[in-house]
Amino acid sequence: MSLQRVLPRRQLLGLVGTATAGALFARTGLAETYPTRPIRWIVPFPAGGTTDLEARLLGQWLSQRLGQQVIVENKPGGGTNVGVEAAVVAPPDGYTLLLTLATNTINPSLYKKLPFDFQHDIAPVAGLADLPLILEVNPSLPVKSVSDLIAYAKANPGKLNVASFGSRTISDLAIELFQLSAGIDVVRVPYPGDAPMLIDLVSGRVQAAVDALPGSLAHIRAGEVRALALMSAKRSPTLPDVPTVGETLAGFEIKAWTGVGVPRGTPAAIIERLNREINTGLADPAIKAKLAEVGGTPLFYSPRELGALVASETARWADLIKRAGIKPQ
Repeated sequence: MSLQRVLPRRQLLGLVGTATAGALFARTGLAETYPTRPIRWIVPFPAGGTTDLEARLLGQWLSQRLGQQVIVENKPGGGTNVGVEAAVVAPPDGYTLLLTLATNTINPSLYKKLPFDFQHDIAPVAGLADLPLILEVNPSLPVKSVSDLIAYAKANPGKLNVASFGSRTISDLAIELFQLSAGIDVVRVPYPGDAPMLIDLVSGRVQAAVDALPGSLAHIRAGEVRALALMSAKRSPTLPDVPTVGETLAGFEIKAWTGVGVPRGTPAAIIERLNREINTGLADPAIKAKLAEVGGTPLFYSPRELGALVASETARWADLIKRAGIKPQ
């Protein structure tokens, strides 16, 4: 090989090395300088709910850590689809966050056509919290356990009323999964939110319900409703004496999680920075205590882990919805 042929190769390798170092420097520099202006955090629910509380709690933390204000923007409607679409069309520059949740893995199987592909259009950033669903009854119902409830339902087929906080929500579908797993036939009673549902559960107009733990916690502690079991994989430290449904029906689990996403195409360095700051916040004792007050448990996920959860849950809900014979609208 001649010297003339060797030199260009060496020069080429040098150029490649310089380019790689430059890209690494630019990536690191981007993460260090971001953000330079306020960030908006889209929450696809009205103000005042548990998800809104989460965003404002972590948003305040991020504002302090990032040196720029994080502004929560509530965009309810369409079963969270209005908020998701607003995030999807936003510039992928790190200045729009989206509060994501289990509903986003259900909707692809409930709607014939959505103006976005959640898995493709929203990049996962970090977990937020596990907010378990709870199976509960009016205290006048003569059941004190999941086994009792199943026995009661089998003795009274098609007569046990079980309320959800909305048709085709995770609460409603959790009741359907419980029916399939227990081999029972109940009457699903959907409400427009958990507040009116709980009014009727406390008054005895409905006998049982599936709610998010934060919404029912005060009523449980006051003895106005009886908690039978959590639908999560593990017991909650908030109610350590309340078992899980899975302790009676092996393998039963509903993952009612929340997380953070950004528009697809957001630079990896920004996603990594946000993931690091959010996970640090979730480990903060004050934030952990605030989440515990409403029955939440921090979820420490990497972007890859959250993405894997979204993929697996989307497939799992698609199978359940198909088996239940629920048709997309």
